[in-house]
Amino acid sequence: MLRVTLRNLLARKLRLLLSAFAIVLGVAFLSGSLIFTDTMGKSFDNIVNGSVSDATVRLTGLGQDEVGFDDAINIDSRSIPASLVPTLADAPGVARADGSVDGQGLFVVKKNGKLLGGTGAPTLSFNFSDAPNANGDRSVRIAEGRAPRGGGEVAIDEKSAKSAGYAIGDTVHMVTAGSQPQVQATLVGYAEFTGGGLAGASLVFFDTPTAQRLFLDGKDAYTTIGLTGESGVSQQELVDAVKPLLPGDAEAVTGKKVADEFKSLVNTALGFLNTFLLIFAAIALVVGTFLIINTFSILVAQRSRELALLRALGASRPQVTRSVLVEAATVGLIGSTLGLGVGFGLAAALRALFANFGLDLTGSPLVFEASTAVISYVVGVLVTMFAAYLPARRAARIAPVAAMRDDVALPEGSIRRRLVVGVVLAIVGVTLLTTGLIGEGSSGASQVGAGIFAILIAIALMSPVLAVPVLVVMGGAYRRLFGTVGQLATQNSLRNPRRTAATASALMIGLALVTTMSVLGASINKSIDVGVKKEFTSDYLVSNAIGQPFSPKIAEDIKAVDGVRTVAPTQSASVKVDGDRTNISAGDSRALGEIFDIDYVKGGPALQDGQIAFNEDKADSLGVKVGDTVQLGFAAGKVPLKVVGIYKSTYVVANAITPFSTITAGQVQRADSTIAVNADDGVDQAALGKRLEAATKAFPTVTVQNQDDFSKAQRAQVDQLLYLIYALLGLAIIIAVLGIVNTLALSVIERTREVGLLRAVGLSRGQLRRMVRLEAIAIAVLGALLGIVAGLLFGIVLQRAVADQGITDLAIPWLRLVVFVVIAGLVGVLAAVLPARRAAKLNVLRAITTE
Repeated sequence: MLRVTLRNLLARKLRLLLSAFAIVLGVAFLSGSLIFTDTMGKSFDNIVNGSVSDATVRLTGLGQDEVGFDDAINIDSRSIPASLVPTLADAPGVARADGSVDGQGLFVVKKNGKLLGGTGAPTLSFNFSDAPNANGDRSVRIAEGRAPRGGGEVAIDEKSAKSAGYAIGDTVHMVTAGSQPQVQATLVGYAEFTGGGLAGASLVFFDTPTAQRLFLDGKDAYTTIGLTGESGVSQQELVDAVKPLLPGDAEAVTGKKVADEFKSLVNTALGFLNTFLLIFAAIALVVGTFLIINTFSILVAQRSRELALLRALGASRPQVTRSVLVEAATVGLIGSTLGLGVGFGLAAALRALFANFGLDLTGSPLVFEASTAVISYVVGVLVTMFAAYLPARRAARIAPVAAMRDDVALPEGSIRRRLVVGVVLAIVGVTLLTTGLIGEGSSGASQVGAGIFAILIAIALMSPVLAVPVLVVMGGAYRRLFGTVGQLATQNSLRNPRRTAATASALMIGLALVTTMSVLGASINKSIDVGVKKEFTSDYLVSNAIGQPFSPKIAEDIKAVDGVRTVAPTQSASVKVDGDRTNISAGDSRALGEIFDIDYVKGGPALQDGQIAFNEDKADSLGVKVGDTVQLGFAAGKVPLKVVGIYKSTYVVANAITPFSTITAGQVQRADSTIAVNADDGVDQAALGKRLEAATKAFPTVTVQNQDDFSKAQRAQVDQLLYLIYALLGLAIIIAVLGIVNTLALSVIERTREVGLLRAVGLSRGQLRRMVRLEAIAIAVLGALLGIVAGLLFGIVLQRAVADQGITDLAIPWLRLVVFVVIAGLVGVLAAVLPARRAAKLNVLRAITTE
């Protein structure tokens, strides 16, 4: 049986390779995602391991348990006095202590006036030091030139410097979020971490007094102190030795703990990215499963007589089943091997793609872990064998006596049974979808995903029944437009509705997800337009496109612009209230009230120090009311505030409004997030916009937008994400197209005698090609219609489910959906090219005599 199985594989190389290609693409996406994220993780690990000291003294509240990604908008204004450095250096077991100034909010401005980076990896600013890392090497080295020595000098990593257009000796322009918003310094050297690449980040070094002036308002202090232990002293012993010497707001931690905390944060971010990519890999594999099921079903049907002969010669049912599964395992093995190779290319493509978004790993070699190969082979082989199991079981049911008949019919399962299972699965899917939408967090999202998957599989199971009316309607159009050829194409499509529906189901899944995202994207864009028109009541908004804080000096410059009446800057901050993390807006409530229509349903605005107002949703979730006292948790500690008002939820401010004094009390540096501007009566709006742009021209970190500009910018972000999802889902569409090609090619082989007879009675080659094309179009349009209907359902349900999160208005992109159907028809035409050509080339006499 093994020899027979291998002979069959070699005899059907092309057909099985088409099936293997589905596994190739799915495994490529899977392995490429794993290779890319492993590369990112290794790159960050090298940076951390090469920069941490044996132990670090830092301010309390900055550990992994206290902060997260949201806290990046909070610039801690606390510091550690420089006088502590010599004290720690004299502690037992300490070889040396080095103070470090870690700056936030600085950006390098390119020579062309645009911002360097801004998205992706950040700009890392420090005072230059020759402090060693935990490995005993210098954490930072000068690759070319020298270290900065005075207030007018700076060292930058070579890649960033060249990207910005600077060379050693040039004057570098920078902007900060501090009290000195503009900085100019001469580039005197190229610096780099000894631990490895920067993953797209920019490195900027000043001498210590300059760094203290820029980031600590000139205080003789540091943000952290790195400790190097004497030989034989462990990191924990070093920490224990200095603990008694530290002030109350400082703590000592081992270098390992610092590295582990950073790696944990990076792994969390990589986890989101990895999950995002693996979801699309799973979609590709699910679509590929349909292709494999269909391919093996057709192959088993074509080999019915051969399998019956094997049964007559003594082969048992398990042997027949195993022979088909061995073929599937071989296909899976070949597809997984090729997929791993293609996965390397995909990982390289992802690396190049993310480099455009600021996460540059081009200097890091791709990392291939053994686990990637194991996962890829296991998934590839198991998916293929799972897909081939039902056809293999069906093959074993062929009776030996069937070998004596000219026409062997393969046993088929009951359509009624499929329909019943499909209905049950649809009910389960709707239940999961409903409970998931009601639920919260990752469990709710998982239930929604499982519900959508169950409904899609239910539609696929019921598709032989659903397909018939669609094909009949299309058949009527075919007969009117193409006559006999159209009638033949319709009959061929209806002859085996299972096969037609199974092929269409692969395309259906891809288009269902594309349609879902299209509906959500259109609804988000419409909600943005409606929300902006309703709530964007300022004439202009000055903001940072990537959400980074900027210097309050910009607001002062804008107040001096001719024609400006009201200026209302706000600062966003991330805080904890009763353990619940939330964003707040700090600002002048009186000025905000003059510009924005903030509707207070209870109490009034927080006008005085020690006051706060919440929106209705956040007040309800926290269970607070006017008159209560809440504790706002910052890294430096808690700040008590009295609740004086509750306002209707709005997009123009965050979940709470409080004076700027709250930010100061929380020891967070003052830095604006947005500036709302209203013009004097009678002022020309366009002219004022130009004056505001001129006033902020030196600060490429901010943009000046009116209502239309703001809407366009928000929609552009949504569209960019939508196009990325389209591109990733395109892989599933490609696999579905291969499924149509494979089905038609195998169908032509299966109908060789019939094709010969049609040619013998006068059907021309052109008519034969047209017939095959029309079959392909019918399959593609059927898949498109089923997918669009399912996608509309999912999109509408999801939009209603997130209506309370801002997506308030449903929008259905009808034109785009029509385009999807048209594209599906064109896909059918392209998929039919090779099968139609093969059918037209068949020798008529040989085809007629084929058994």
